[in-house]
Amino acid sequence: MSLVRSVLGLAVLLVALACGPVAAQPAAFVEGKDYFRIEPAQPTATPGKVEVLEVFSYTCGACALVQPQVDAWKPRMSSSAAFSYVPVTFNSEAEQLARGFYAAEALQAPASVHASMFAAVSRKGRIGSQDDVADLYAGLGLARPDVLAAMDSFAVKARVKRVTQSLPRWGVDATPTFIVAGKYRLTGPAAGSYERLFQILDFLIAREAAAAAARR
Repeated sequence: MSLVRSVLGLAVLLVALACGPVAAQPAAFVEGKDYFRIEPAQPTATPGKVEVLEVFSYTCGACALVQPQVDAWKPRMSSSAAFSYVPVTFNSEAEQLARGFYAAEALQAPASVHASMFAAVSRKGRIGSQDDVADLYAGLGLARPDVLAAMDSFAVKARVKRVTQSLPRWGVDATPTFIVAGKYRLTGPAAGSYERLFQILDFLIAREAAAAAARR
């Protein structure tokens, strides 16, 4: 009997050790401290997926620094999530760059163009017009007339308008900021580090995916 009890006790201990870190993980991330709830929750544009947005600016040094970490994280992101970039429109310069971003997206620019724009904007300095933005994209291989035409298109203007309306609803006042499922807002300073921020992203994605599966 004592041997059976010993074996059972060992089994329970092993299970506890195996499950302990997983069970402890949610407690490690504190809502209102490490990440923040968006009230009310905002609609998303990716049905069937947990939407993850990075709100960024090409003039933001922290966004440029975190970009390689985003690139490293996306391939290992859960298949239940969908990731998109959202450019800020805090001022006229940012709005011109946002129009350029969506123009490049409409023109199906290679993913490398996004990362290259941080350095291009930094070298350029002040962005004063659509022509400045088109020049930057032309330097990265896009046809300048196509960029200008796309920037003036109804579709791009509509997307920029939606972003301008969404930023205050998400509570975004700095970049980079990450939005999960239209419900949660994360920043590197609040998370403590960007390494930890990506851990929180994984946690929230898993939680939202599990909740969605339970509703089906």
